Amino acid sequence: MTTTALQLETYQLTKRFGAFTALDAVSLVVRPGTVHALLGENGAGKSTLVKCVVGYYRPDDGAVLIDSRERDIHSPVVARDLGIGMVYQHFTVVPGMTVAENLLLARGHLPLVVNWKAARAELAAFMKTTPFRLDLDATPLDLSAGEKQKLEILKQLFLRPRLLILDEPTSVLTPQEADEVLGALREQARSGACSVVLITHKFREVMAYADDVSVLRRGQLVESLPVAACSPQRLAQAMVGEGKAVALPLQRAPQPAGAVRLAIQGLQVMGDRGEPAVRALDLQVRAGEIVGIAGVSGNGQRELMQSLTGQRLREAGSVQVGGREFHARRADNRVHKVRSLPEEPLTNACVADLSVAQNMALRCFDEPPWVRGGDVGLVRWRALRERARGWIAEYGVKTQGERAAIRTLSGGNVQRAVLARELAGEAELLLVSNPVFGLDFAAVAEIHGRLMAARNRGAAVLLVSEDLDELLLLADRIVVMSEGRIVHDVPAAEADRQSLGAFMGGRAHAHDRVAA
Repeated sequence: MTTTALQLETYQLTKRFGAFTALDAVSLVVRPGTVHALLGENGAGKSTLVKCVVGYYRPDDGAVLIDSRERDIHSPVVARDLGIGMVYQHFTVVPGMTVAENLLLARGHLPLVVNWKAARAELAAFMKTTPFRLDLDATPLDLSAGEKQKLEILKQLFLRPRLLILDEPTSVLTPQEADEVLGALREQARSGACSVVLITHKFREVMAYADDVSVLRRGQLVESLPVAACSPQRLAQAMVGEGKAVALPLQRAPQPAGAVRLAIQGLQVMGDRGEPAVRALDLQVRAGEIVGIAGVSGNGQRELMQSLTGQRLREAGSVQVGGREFHARRADNRVHKVRSLPEEPLTNACVADLSVAQNMALRCFDEPPWVRGGDVGLVRWRALRERARGWIAEYGVKTQGERAAIRTLSGGNVQRAVLARELAGEAELLLVSNPVFGLDFAAVAEIHGRLMAARNRGAAVLLVSEDLDELLLLADRIVVMSEGRIVHDVPAAEADRQSLGAFMGGRAHAHDRVAA
């Protein structure tokens, strides 16, 4: 086999930001023609490592070796010329340009006048060699999130990289698309076309598609071995460290069918551009039940949850909680014990410049026993700060104190602080959106455990997540949203990844419409 795949080595690679050492003497080997998975909690150094390799950061010490030869990669242009490409977690496509124009733009070296006849012939020939196809005349506005991710990968493959680095490439893909993309990249590696470094947090992807795996923890390389010689449990332990307990399996208490806590009927909600985002949606959530909403991002999940939490107007339909109309006003939330954990809580559930204690008090600071003296009473801030200290200890919120501004906390600790507030008073309905996105391993286990405990004591939980593994772990029932509608509803115990993925991608739904 003729191979163009390169071997990547980092030797004692070190990167500091002031007094903080983000990367501490990391020596790593990526074998040519292999898929090498890179694991680690948030802040472990994964992004810093690959940014040093692609020239965005200059290391303070150590070296990067390409095919056993030390290279000074001082910019992304140098990395590209060496055959190193990277697909970032966030899209970098130009929305107003076609697929063909985005592909050509990726080269970075364009003539003043493009010979489009020759260019389209070259692109057509390239498309015949790729693992997936896109319409060259389509624009990103015409593409689904999964197709945009494929375009990002095609942009790099068009440059014929010898090493391709991918940062969470499957986060916006259906299960079928994820398998298609990762399977295609594995074949590219095995054919000798390129080596692949895959940053992921999904053990399933590591075990199914990677040849080797390395784990970073606090900037240090703590494990590096063939996938065939490891297990998810070993990798999880390496991520959190010896002496720390890996999360125990969630305890799902048997629950009889409870009363309907949330009833949505005929709900219609408009999107940001004035288009229907939620279309005649019907859904029920019972006490003691977690209903998970699956779907590719952009199919109405965000608008649905915003309408339920009072952040977006409803065009039509009704929402009832406990059999009574619910308008998501503050008084309604108090009466019905409705609480929410929205996506990006620092933006959507906090006042960034207020203290941790003040943010923890947002639900109740103006009601007894925390206020005295009637309508113009004084808030008992000393008592609220004391309560906040108790919650900080109970939920393991890492902060300089209850008086610290909540914006100074990490993402996981903001989540813990908001969760402490929202679970106070035994909420009867929880509205939760992507609760662990971007959080570390320990924070994920903590928040999942809290949500399951709320369910076990009888709360109804509506959970939106773009991570199908999370829904399969937590939910009692899974519904799939596509184009603003519920297109599939199944008990989680009977759910099948491939079937869910087909509905998420709209293929099964389209087949049903044709059959009807």
